[in-house]
Amino acid sequence: MYHQDAATDFGRWRELVSGSFVPLEVEQTGPGPFRGHLSGRHLQELAIMQVSAGAHAVVRTPELIRPATGARPASGHYKLNLQVSGYGLLVQDGRETVLSPGDLAIYDTERPYSLAFEEEFSTLVLMFPRQLTGLSAEDIGEMTATTMGAGHRLGQAVVPFITQIGAMLPTLDGPIGHRLALNVVDLLSTVLADELYSRHDADGTQQNRLLRRIHHFIESQLANPDLDPDLVAAAHYLSTRSLHQLFATTDHTVARWIRVRRLEQCRRDLLDPLHHDLPVGAIGARWGLPDPAHFSRVFRAEFGRSPAQYRSLHR
Repeated sequence: MYHQDAATDFGRWRELVSGSFVPLEVEQTGPGPFRGHLSGRHLQELAIMQVSAGAHAVVRTPELIRPATGARPASGHYKLNLQVSGYGLLVQDGRETVLSPGDLAIYDTERPYSLAFEEEFSTLVLMFPRQLTGLSAEDIGEMTATTMGAGHRLGQAVVPFITQIGAMLPTLDGPIGHRLALNVVDLLSTVLADELYSRHDADGTQQNRLLRRIHHFIESQLANPDLDPDLVAAAHYLSTRSLHQLFATTDHTVARWIRVRRLEQCRRDLLDPLHHDLPVGAIGARWGLPDPAHFSRVFRAEFGRSPAQYRSLHR
């Protein structure tokens, strides 16, 4: 559902911002009365919001990130910011970048960050689960608080599309709206991958480049039911032990990454209106999980519901 909210006092704005995204500390930084406007949609697991407001700053602190005692740890979200007007300063992971109109930047809600605006501004914000990019947290961690957009060879092609999606927000709903939002994430993933693979500076170690090639190989082989650590290792002329040692530097094992990426593709197909007549078992099989019982079991473990229940809940 499309919604719009306006605030003429800062207390109300603080509630709107934290309620629409993730819990944040919010501080007014400009003099005089404050006005802010927030509009947008939640499209299942994604949110697209247009934010226009006066000078203020938001901070995501470690205390706000830490889950409550006994709570299941969240998988986390990334935010993509498209600066429409005004200027902002984004700080995360020891980097800071000035956001100018037309700039894109990504940041991770599971790590501390701050975003400050010293004058009136407008931004378009897309918030989406981390696993949608198909890139590892380590790779994305190299890209937070860096700008893309007008000066980036692919970013400059993506910005007009995202801008148009923002203009369509009042009418962008239902399964097609969700599919379009996923297309934005897919385009962003392409921009990020292009940036990562084109880097040849000092931090582009041989180990990092090998990891990226392996992640790309896994992504291309998800439909292969024989995909496992042994196959991945053989394809890269590694022993399986060496492959596991390589992945020990990441936040996931080889098998876990294969499973997560397969299940994410299955989840997307279950929500896709173009696949609503495709049986659940066929969706599992097309992503390398041909055993229906096994598919149902691992899907439930990851998402808390069976594939059929998940599809029914989100129709």
